[in-house]
Amino acid sequence: MRRHVTASAFDHPFLSGLFGDDEISAHLSADADIRAMLSFEAALAKAEGAHGLIPQRAASRIAEACRGFTADIAGLNVATARDGVVVPDLVTQLRTSVGGEVAQYVHFGATSQDAIDTSLMIRLKAIVFLFSGRLDAIVRALDALDRQYGQNSLIGHTRMQAAIPIAVSDRLRTWRAPLEGYHDRLRGQRFPIQFGGAAGTLDRLGGKAAAIRASLAQELGLTDEPQWQSQRAPIADLANLFSLITGSLGKMGQDIALLAQAGGEIELAGGGRSSAMVHKQNPVGAETLVAFSRFNAAQLSAIHQALVHEQERSGAAWTLEWLVLPQMIMATAGALRLARELTGNILRLGGS
Repeated sequence: MRRHVTASAFDHPFLSGLFGDDEISAHLSADADIRAMLSFEAALAKAEGAHGLIPQRAASRIAEACRGFTADIAGLNVATARDGVVVPDLVTQLRTSVGGEVAQYVHFGATSQDAIDTSLMIRLKAIVFLFSGRLDAIVRALDALDRQYGQNSLIGHTRMQAAIPIAVSDRLRTWRAPLEGYHDRLRGQRFPIQFGGAAGTLDRLGGKAAAIRASLAQELGLTDEPQWQSQRAPIADLANLFSLITGSLGKMGQDIALLAQAGGEIELAGGGRSSAMVHKQNPVGAETLVAFSRFNAAQLSAIHQALVHEQERSGAAWTLEWLVLPQMIMATAGALRLARELTGNILRLGGS
């Protein structure tokens, strides 16, 4: 049997059945990253050509090469171990593909962080769009449950003790309200271009820097903002929102697990089997929502550690983001997927 070695539950051969999400992981793949970096390089050449910084024929040739370029992944692997970033070797490969004197204009005035962070923003924009749709589906499912079961009664609990009767609507409202707010925040999220050059000053672009940056952002569908290569609030803000989403979904999962434990007030389809007790139907989805919420809460502290970028660029803090942010994205994806499944598996809620 072929061995599949992985340190991540999100792409593990069988744990990924619970934790994984193919739709979102596709945007975090090496292929997606390289495609987005090539989009940056093509758009950069186009913007610089349009503003007369590089010859128009060079811009056209670079854009054409980016469209047909296939990276040597093995070469990128070796080079990244040496350079700490993938871009120097990717640019070398692209320049070879472009060929001739035009090759000197590839990546002109940019730095590795511009390509990598802009690639991240391109892909995060697509991911957040998908997250927004999933949140909307969960909210609509909760609305449907409210219409069907909202007038039923539940025993309200405070500090894990039975308190007074409440309506199912009261409980559903506590689940739904924060999700509606997060949905609005995702819809309004800004995705800024990162373009600062060697030290954030775009020194090689001279007086055309601001105009080229604006054209580059427009071409890529991103927000035109000054460089943020050592100010990582855009990353931390989004990671915080991911943690809030999974936290609120974890609260919902915890409530559902407790309802299932008490019995009589909820009926779920699709529960998990026990290898020892055949009579059991475990609330797997609800439990996993709790796990995802705690996972993201723990990861968020690392993202906040990565806010400390020394001077004009950090290697250590930036690398920490690469380790942590994809895991938070995947946990958020898994939570949204499971929450939608779980809300659809509620067959009865409350007593009449």
